[in-house]
Amino acid sequence: MIEKEALEYLSELAQEAASKKIIKTEAGIEYGIDGQGDLTQLRPSNGVRNALALHTLSGVVDYVKNNAERQTARLILHIVNEGHVELLNSLDQYDNRETLIKSDAIVPNIPFDNFIAAEQMIIILQSQFVNTADREILMKVLGNLKEENVKNASDDGVSQAVTVKTGVASAGDVRVPNPVELQPYRTFAEIEQPASNFIFRMHDGMQGALIESDGGYWRNDAIQRIKEYFEKELKSEIDSKYIRIIA
Repeated sequence: MIEKEALEYLSELAQEAASKKIIKTEAGIEYGIDGQGDLTQLRPSNGVRNALALHTLSGVVDYVKNNAERQTARLILHIVNEGHVELLNSLDQYDNRETLIKSDAIVPNIPFDNFIAAEQMIIILQSQFVNTADREILMKVLGNLKEENVKNASDDGVSQAVTVKTGVASAGDVRVPNPVELQPYRTFAEIEQPASNFIFRMHDGMQGALIESDGGYWRNDAIQRIKEYFEKELKSEIDSKYIRIIA
């Protein structure tokens, strides 16, 4: 509680203030008074000015294990979402919380929900998705399409059937699988990429689209896997109460 005398003194100064001033009470608490006479307790930041910018989970682990700067601290590892992790210090005397590290996953920008050319989709499936059975089926269908096949596609509103080449001079109808379970690269590389269901659709112009259909549940899966990764890699630091994980 602020002393009565200090409040009276500050009130008098506030009325005369024409520019910013700093007043310190006998208890050592500092207050700023602006030109409008508003009184605000000053809370200086005692932490780092800029957090370290990383892009991996292993980098966060290396910092925690080899940290000589905050050995007596009680750190918090906050898994903000599937692509962002922060390492925080405890609250200081001014209720400031120091941010030591911000780590952001580097992931490709996959054009979900957009119809793109079959050839481009094959490239994306090869380079930005984990190799799975459903990925191979999609690539086989897309790689054997012809323009007239898509125009003559059979569509029941749930799945489509298109004609693809099955040999040098033969063709056959293939039902395009729906939904398909795929594992795009959408989170940190150190953990297994979460699988989720996608709706696969095609239309004229040799174009196809992947529409996410799991309601974003994969994000919870990714966060849990990130937590499990840290629990394994930082077991001794967690057991010693040096760090705790919030997800």
